[in-house]
Amino acid sequence: MAIIRWDPFRDMVTLREKMNRLFEDSLAQKGEDKDMISSNWAPAVDIYETANELVLTAEVPGIEEKDIEIKVEDNTLSLKGERKFEKETKEENFHRIERSYGSFFRAFSLPNSIDADKIQAEHENGVLRIVMPKRQELKPKTVKILKALDKTKK
Repeated sequence: MAIIRWDPFRDMVTLREKMNRLFEDSLAQKGEDKDMISSNWAPAVDIYETANELVLTAEVPGIEEKDIEIKVEDNTLSLKGERKFEKETKEENFHRIERSYGSFFRAFSLPNSIDADKIQAEHENGVLRIVMPKRQELKPKTVKILKALDKTKK
């Protein structure tokens, strides 16, 4: 068993993140429209960018593809879904239930450089991967510097 040094600040950061999520969820419910679902859990995501695309990966173990909805509207990518509680065992036989179940909703602002018509998603081993290619015309271009002309010769 490894000895782990206790860091009180790590616990405070975790508490702060949970409190922020609690307040964000309660404030989002006031202005939500019919398509939004309030939830008490959401899948963790990683978002990274390459030269040609923006990639979002989300942890969705135990959720089938049919239970996940991906929408792109007004430069906003939204993930909506549900992890269902499967009653294979009677509830009174459980000693502990720690996994989260129910509906979730996440929304992310997308930059204008994303080509929404070419977005693709794949689901494998409990990981949802959404690849959002950048538009060709908006990719940065390199400009070569030409040698300066000799102005003394005429």
